[in-house]
Amino acid sequence: MFQIFSDWYKEYFSNREAVVLILLLAVGLTIVVTMGSILAPVLTAIVLAYLLQGMISFLVSKKVPWFASLLFTYVLFLAAQVSLLFVLVPLAWGQLVRLFNDQVPRMLYEANLFLNMLPQRYPELVSEQWVKEISTLTSTTLKSLGESVLTFSVSSIPNLMGILIFLVLVPMLVFFFLKDKDRMINWVDSYLPQDRPFISRVIKEMDVQISNYVRGKALEILIVGSVTYVTFVLLGVNYAALLGMLVGLSVVVPYIGATVVTIPVAVVAYFQFGWGPEFMWVLVSYGIIQGLDGNLLVPILFSEAVNLHPVAIITAVLVFGGFWGLWGVFFAIPLATLVKAVFSSWPREPIPVLVKSGSVPSPGQDGGLL
Repeated sequence: MFQIFSDWYKEYFSNREAVVLILLLAVGLTIVVTMGSILAPVLTAIVLAYLLQGMISFLVSKKVPWFASLLFTYVLFLAAQVSLLFVLVPLAWGQLVRLFNDQVPRMLYEANLFLNMLPQRYPELVSEQWVKEISTLTSTTLKSLGESVLTFSVSSIPNLMGILIFLVLVPMLVFFFLKDKDRMINWVDSYLPQDRPFISRVIKEMDVQISNYVRGKALEILIVGSVTYVTFVLLGVNYAALLGMLVGLSVVVPYIGATVVTIPVAVVAYFQFGWGPEFMWVLVSYGIIQGLDGNLLVPILFSEAVNLHPVAIITAVLVFGGFWGLWGVFFAIPLATLVKAVFSSWPREPIPVLVKSGSVPSPGQDGGLL
């Protein structure tokens, strides 16, 4: 048993780079798990700076001076942040409050009418006690959720000062990460081994993967959300901003997000239009948007991404989402790609094949014969 473990260790961990990479991954994982909430502004700023670096590089490639490119990109980022905080979020929140004020009571009333008819039509399958328990549970849950939404205000935020500090620190950190990116990279590089072909190969591959994923995912959220909002406005769907934001954010979670967000879209459309052609148009339009996203937009935006099996993607979403919440869900695919890249590029030392004295290797074995 000891010999088996010794051979396995020599094959996979005899390379110094492999040990260094394992230590780096372990340290990074420990920092994120134990200090993720404390370092949230720093981690958020790193992600945003990584996202904005693509525009700076594009402007520099068009002969725009580097500092001018930095200022233009940063001002654009600040404008987007202000628009998000003072336009989109209040609009979507107002529609959410109106939804719970106007539609939820009607939904509960019609759902209760439907449930109360079931024991009369199918007495052998549905009992009145079961209907009563379901009605009570649904009413209690929706009432509690509605009260939470309606009573949520600035005065009810327990850590308002922390949120304000977060909103101030993140833009400052983004600016310094963009401005001093090369200096910070050189500082980290000075602590790594000078001769590191394996680590450099993994870092280079992950740089391509993460940059492609982060920027592509941001564009996908913006495009899908905007197209959904405009489509629902043209179709006259209520709460178009809220639904558009939900549909846009749903692309963060592959497969699962689009399936889950279909429920509020269908419910809102049904209670507004009923079983009519308008309801069908809403569902058909939503299906077309999802189809174009999966079959046209995703292949264009993520052309350089490493293909992962759907089972691997869903597993990564569950695992990393359980570790780091929303950020884990967002980075599930690049993190899964990192794991795949490490395993596929891991240096291995061949284990010598021992041949007994006097024996002749058979064809196809190591020994110089074909």
